[in-house]
Amino acid sequence: MSTELSEQEILRREAAEQIRALGINPYPAPLYEVNAKSTEILEKFPLDNTLFQEVSIAGRIMSRRVMGAASFVVIQDSVGKIQLYVKRDEICPTEDKTMYNVVFKKLLDIGDIIGVKGYVFVTQMGETSIHVKELTVLSKSIRPLPIVKEKDGVIYDAFTNPEQRYRQRYLDLIVNPQYRNVFIQRTILVNTMRDFLNEKGYLEVETPILQPLYGGAAARPFKTYHNTLDTTLYLRIANELFLKRLIVGGYDGVYEFSKDFRNEGMDRFHNPEFTQMELYVAYKDYFWMMDIVEEMVERIALALHKTTKVQVGENIIDFKRPWKRYTMFEAIEHFTGIDISNMDEAALRETCKKLNIPTDNSMGKGKLIDEIFGETCESKLIQPTFIYDYPIEMSPLAKKHRSKEGLVERFEAVCNGKEICNAYSELNDPIDQRERFIDQLELGKRGDTESMVLDEDFLRALEYGMPPTSGLGIGIDRLAMMMTNSHSIQDVLFFPQMKPEKHNTQSTSNE
Repeated sequence: MSTELSEQEILRREAAEQIRALGINPYPAPLYEVNAKSTEILEKFPLDNTLFQEVSIAGRIMSRRVMGAASFVVIQDSVGKIQLYVKRDEICPTEDKTMYNVVFKKLLDIGDIIGVKGYVFVTQMGETSIHVKELTVLSKSIRPLPIVKEKDGVIYDAFTNPEQRYRQRYLDLIVNPQYRNVFIQRTILVNTMRDFLNEKGYLEVETPILQPLYGGAAARPFKTYHNTLDTTLYLRIANELFLKRLIVGGYDGVYEFSKDFRNEGMDRFHNPEFTQMELYVAYKDYFWMMDIVEEMVERIALALHKTTKVQVGENIIDFKRPWKRYTMFEAIEHFTGIDISNMDEAALRETCKKLNIPTDNSMGKGKLIDEIFGETCESKLIQPTFIYDYPIEMSPLAKKHRSKEGLVERFEAVCNGKEICNAYSELNDPIDQRERFIDQLELGKRGDTESMVLDEDFLRALEYGMPPTSGLGIGIDRLAMMMTNSHSIQDVLFFPQMKPEKHNTQSTSNE
């Protein structure tokens, strides 16, 4: 980022010093009592004009029209914008008109934060406004907002480049306040999910982020080093194995909203740091968990939109229960006309070749089936759909199917062509689990960088006995994308991971 100051930045710094020279602190102590918000005033005052006759409000100057001894200003607070009417003789009742003639007219700029006190009225043009009786400078902005023009009270900004918006989210939220609602909705989503799980009686817990072994998913980890312990640690790729330890310990149901980290590619659906909610409940199976997912996601849609129907891109997604269900082999046969249920690895490779699906020698049977499903089915599943009964090779932590040889009791929910959750009847046979881990080690020897490692302590926990358990992992970021109709995962993360900023990047300000 360039350290050379623009002409406007120099002028604003000088203005801050001039304000100080007048005995006014441009960055005063933080206490400023606010008793109303902009939208509250705009909604309530037209219904009852006796309200807000002693109002105190604070916000950022977004536009101003100076007309001699009186001016109109638009400020933006955390919820919206409102117009101020500023009259010189009102904010400067004595002969000294410095606050208006010098500070307000010459030294304040768009972007500055002010506090005002006064009363609400309606202008001759019919606009609900605040008649200012007292004005306080709360923060002088020494870097101009990227405003290119203003017309009829509307701000036109040039801050639309996605990379700039993601790097400088603070600026994005100022000049594109419509995006604030995305993050408010994300919080409502998480709170709705948490309330739902708490009502069921499940315990919210915390498990380690730094782990001596990474496990619980097929992914590459980030690696770090602990000096005192003199050991390598990994940022968790999932919290599954620790939550299962708690089920072994006697809890009937535990869940965690976890930050997970995967050292993999980045695109509009993947960020190396992401949020998952994982849930484990004893004495339940994957069919029971399907019902829980339907109920929970339907409630989220209603909490956010007051309807189960949600606009996602060009599609209207209906999250109303019940959702469609296919086994994985049924889905592949439905969309390709090919039954792969009895194919060995060689036949699966030949099928991939016929379907023009790239493969490599590191792919075992499970990976080949996963590629076939991903390439031929996933994008066609628009309405919420459960895909269940996966091949055992794809699911080293899932319980063997109770009646179908070679399969496990696993499902994923797919919506708008993307997976939003993954769940199992959990494998609780320690002998079987050890064999599955060993199979994963063999895949690693073949070059599979996402194969799982063998966790002896987790196996030891299973050897003490884990009750029949159902587990779920649901991606908060991806679900938030759908529920807010956002194009990219970066749109629902305040501060997504980015490449290092180039030092010669030009200032985003309008210089």
